[in-house]
Amino acid sequence: MAEVHRRLKPLLGTFVEIGSPQDADFDSAFSQIAKIQNLLSYHDPESDLSRLNDASRVGAWVQLDPLSVRVLRLARAVSLASSGLFNPTVGGELEGRKVLPSHQGSSPLKSGTVLDIELEPRRARLLKPVRLTLDGIAKGFAVDLAVQTLQRSGVSDGWVNAGGDLRVFGDVALPVQVRTERGLTKRILGIRNAAFATSIVREAPSETFPAWIVGGGELRPKLGTWCVQAQTAWRADALTKVAALLSDEKRVSEIARLGGRWISEVELQEGEWT
Repeated sequence: MAEVHRRLKPLLGTFVEIGSPQDADFDSAFSQIAKIQNLLSYHDPESDLSRLNDASRVGAWVQLDPLSVRVLRLARAVSLASSGLFNPTVGGELEGRKVLPSHQGSSPLKSGTVLDIELEPRRARLLKPVRLTLDGIAKGFAVDLAVQTLQRSGVSDGWVNAGGDLRVFGDVALPVQVRTERGLTKRILGIRNAAFATSIVREAPSETFPAWIVGGGELRPKLGTWCVQAQTAWRADALTKVAALLSDEKRVSEIARLGGRWISEVELQEGEWT
């Protein structure tokens, strides 16, 4: 690759890098990422997501940005397709475990189902006092939106990397480094014209690995590093959660049915340790 243009900004709870061999309008792409952060952050009490999660509004319609509704529709679709393994209604349990902040003060249900969410083109409502968390799928969606913004501006080759969510497009093959739950880093094969996401499951969150996957009800994920490749970053991120909850016998076929490819431990082991 010849000269590469890169920009790095702190967004989405991580550092987001945008790169391309071409001179690109990175500012517009970053502004789209910032918009999704402002709309769907669990940590911002003024975000669309926090307003929807407000327990006093259970059953009441909340006006939302169309992009917020779009992400909610994607979350509902993948939840239904995965028979609830992907569950965006587990914010109550994560609040109870002090993984996520509580802005509303009242006690929500630990989890529900996506049938507790009702959507219209510019508004939504919760039919039960559940708390939605969209951090992972929203981060992937932000990556996809940034890629679309670059492509619309005439950029044919490049990538957007937001921590555990990466999407590469055009004539670029980008080597990927995966950080495992043990804090080690592995370099695996280059990604071309695809998205790649990683989620880590540990016994408990830490400063190094603040994210924590839970399943609704009695579902509990397996410990490990879960990697999925797909055509879009939102789907790849969502399916890392599904992969962590699936049985060993069903993981490959179910992730494929849902539009992704699970990267097994064997494939990770073939990478280079650093």
